[in-house]
Amino acid sequence: MKKHSHPKPNNVGRLQSAPSEDRLILVDAFDNPVGEMGKADAHVEGRLHRAFSVFLVGEKGMLVQRRAADKYHSGGLIANACCSHPRVGESLIDAVPRRMAEELGFSCPVKEIFAFVYRAPVGNGLIEYEYDHVFLGRYDGEVSPNPEEIDEVFWISYDTLSERLLETPEQFAPWFVIATPRVLKGLTRSV
Repeated sequence: MKKHSHPKPNNVGRLQSAPSEDRLILVDAFDNPVGEMGKADAHVEGRLHRAFSVFLVGEKGMLVQRRAADKYHSGGLIANACCSHPRVGESLIDAVPRRMAEELGFSCPVKEIFAFVYRAPVGNGLIEYEYDHVFLGRYDGEVSPNPEEIDEVFWISYDTLSERLLETPEQFAPWFVIATPRVLKGLTRSV
C-alpha cells in the first residue's frame, strides 16, 4: 500500500506545501467545477469543493474508522469507512477505489446513493464546505488501515450506531452525523 505524508494539526503551513494531487476541485451548488484550489486554502477560506464518503456494511453492521489523532482536522473522531477528495482531473469513479486502497488496504464495488452539501468548522481554524457524494458498498473481508490516516477501524451494529449518534454526536465527524441517518434509513428500507 502506498504511503502518503499527511499534515499534522495546527500545521496549515505544511498542508499548504502539499503536492499538486492535494489540489481540490471547487464546485458550485450544482457540483459544476468552477476552479481549483490548494487543500489548505480551500479549508481556510471555506470554499465549496467536491468530496466523497464511502459507507461499507456487512454482516457485523457498518464499518467505521476513528480518524488518526494527528489528522489536520477532525482527528480522533469517528467517521465512515473512507472519505476524501478526487484530485483535479480525476473522476469520482477513479478516486473512490484509489482512496479506499490507500486508507483501508482494499477496494470493493460501491455505488453512489446520494449527495449533499454541508459546511462545518472542523478545528484548527479550518472550515469543511463540501459537495459530498455518498457511496455504499458491502464488504466482510479483512481491513488493513493506513496508520497515517486511521487510528482504528471497527464494526458497529446499526442500533448501537443510531444510539451513539443521538447520545454523543460530538464523537463523530460532522459529515458522518449528517449522512449516516440517511444511509441507515435506506438500508432499513432495502432489507
